[in-house]
Amino acid sequence: MNREQDHLQLLGRKTEYPTDYAPEVLETFVNRHQDNDYWVQFNCPEFTSLCPITGQPDFAEIKIAYIPDVRMVESKSLKLYLFSFRNHGDFHEDCVNVIMKDLVKLMAPRYIEVVGLFTPRGGISIYPYANYGRPGTKYEQMAEERMRNRQII
Repeated sequence: MNREQDHLQLLGRKTEYPTDYAPEVLETFVNRHQDNDYWVQFNCPEFTSLCPITGQPDFAEIKIAYIPDVRMVESKSLKLYLFSFRNHGDFHEDCVNVIMKDLVKLMAPRYIEVVGLFTPRGGISIYPYANYGRPGTKYEQMAEERMRNRQII
């Protein structure tokens, strides 16, 4: 019997955490509801990365929301991927854009947005936001509209 879950490498196995940025840990599965638009949202309230200049830790809540098409990201692999930033040095804006681009490459979603709610460092918070809508579709228009009207919470 060939089941969709049989190709997943991480789910249900002992967890080995990557020590640096590891997009190769991301896994997908088939969206069973490709005939409708719906949102999938992930919240990672304990995201950490390193400042590329000082090496000091940065902390954030990363929020990912997307409208899937054919493929969806498997949540344990996403957790390990986000954890892989722990020892990775990048600016806040870079982290958010890299996460979005890796997920676009992985899943080819109809629409996706990623926001990083970084805790203050030196008395200032940074909340970068990035989004993507499939070019030539209503999702591209949606991305443009949401970018124009974006309100960080």
